[in-house]
Amino acid sequence: MSARHDWAAFKAALDGIRFHDDENYLAARSRDYFWYSPILNDQLKDKLGDLVVVPQSVDEVIRIAGLVARHRVPLTLRGGGTGNYGQCVPLEGGVVMDLTRLDKVIEITSGHVHVEAGARISRLDDAARETGQELLMYPSTRQMATIGGFIAGGSGGIGSLRHGMLRDPGNVTYVKVVTVEPEPKLIELHGEDIQKVQHAYGTNGIVVELGLALTRATDWVHAAALFDGYGEALRFASSAQQQGMDCYLLTAVERRFAPYYSKLGDLFPADRDAIFAMVAPQEMERFTAAAEAAGGRISFAMSKPEIRAAGLQPAYECGWNHTTLQALKVDKGWTYLQVAYPRPFDPDLVLRQMARYGDEIYWHHEMARMDGEIQIFALPLVRYRGEAATYRLIAELEEKDGCTIFNPHVVTIEDGGMKQIDQTQIEFKKLADPYGLMNPGKTRGWSADMARVDDNQMGEHA
Repeated sequence: MSARHDWAAFKAALDGIRFHDDENYLAARSRDYFWYSPILNDQLKDKLGDLVVVPQSVDEVIRIAGLVARHRVPLTLRGGGTGNYGQCVPLEGGVVMDLTRLDKVIEITSGHVHVEAGARISRLDDAARETGQELLMYPSTRQMATIGGFIAGGSGGIGSLRHGMLRDPGNVTYVKVVTVEPEPKLIELHGEDIQKVQHAYGTNGIVVELGLALTRATDWVHAAALFDGYGEALRFASSAQQQGMDCYLLTAVERRFAPYYSKLGDLFPADRDAIFAMVAPQEMERFTAAAEAAGGRISFAMSKPEIRAAGLQPAYECGWNHTTLQALKVDKGWTYLQVAYPRPFDPDLVLRQMARYGDEIYWHHEMARMDGEIQIFALPLVRYRGEAATYRLIAELEEKDGCTIFNPHVVTIEDGGMKQIDQTQIEFKKLADPYGLMNPGKTRGWSADMARVDDNQMGEHA
């Protein structure tokens, strides 16, 4: 434990709040999926918190926040730990707050859900479905991820084809935040103010409750269409999106991924490129006809219960960053990038990239929307050749091809995706985390001289 903090006094002051200081527990709760990146793995693999606290209620969160502020202890939040960029890794030790016990679905009404931040997305979506509704989007880690973690670290995912990105207006309706100061406050954010904490990596306030829009539930058909050529697969997916076909997911995955999808066997053979999709039942006839007209064939089309009964993964685990996970289970020599393509999307650009990089990169693409417009992303597998080669590749894709790279090999918000310091988030941090204790090192916009100075410097002399 860090000698500069009086941990005995801190633990005594918790007074009944659950905590853990066992080394194995600390190690497990101080990590996420940063090991997707060899660069981050080298930087983060030995980082540990000093104490894990597990609040059972918002009242306990408030008590912990006050203690953290009075002791001047670094604080890192975590949910399911399914992020990929070290968002929940404590760079300076301190307290790790596990929010997974704040898991109440508080209220579901028509078109809306009010939920605590630690609720698992799978449980939340299942609860919404019991009312005939569903979430607008979720990550491919739906089973384990928490909704608060998704809002704090995510941008979009499955469902973004239909409903855009998380930060698009109306998708998140309100956020309740606990401030980190000796006498913590509760702050509610609505409308555009939500962006003060959305995708802020938990650096500027403890998100404890959320409001999210819901839509009418659909019993999506999990399907795959196979094509003899990745260009044909991409053009089919692009055409389906442009025609407004009602899908929740359209993912193009080239044939070299097939060995990593061993459960699918002949349903995804190594001599065909695939489109994995979640299709509205009433659209399956049109989806099938369009695929066949484009030279493809339907490999399977099943309901989610049928998928599970067959021992297969649902379509949402065949795309987005689950592709990286599938490959790394077999071959640790891969890493990945996150690529946004210039609009309008040109499939021929992808074919030129495939020819240029050969076996150094395996490609898959996600159909989505951003700001109301069609936006295509890729999360390609990249053969890791060292940090310098990774950054040369990033420069080539941006400068030669006009792509935007959201770098998954860095820990700061700005370097990973934002590309610039969000001054609105920094101003909110001054209000909600005035001592700069939250997730230190994850935003370049905060400097030590911004921290509030007062007479209660317990952490300095404890």
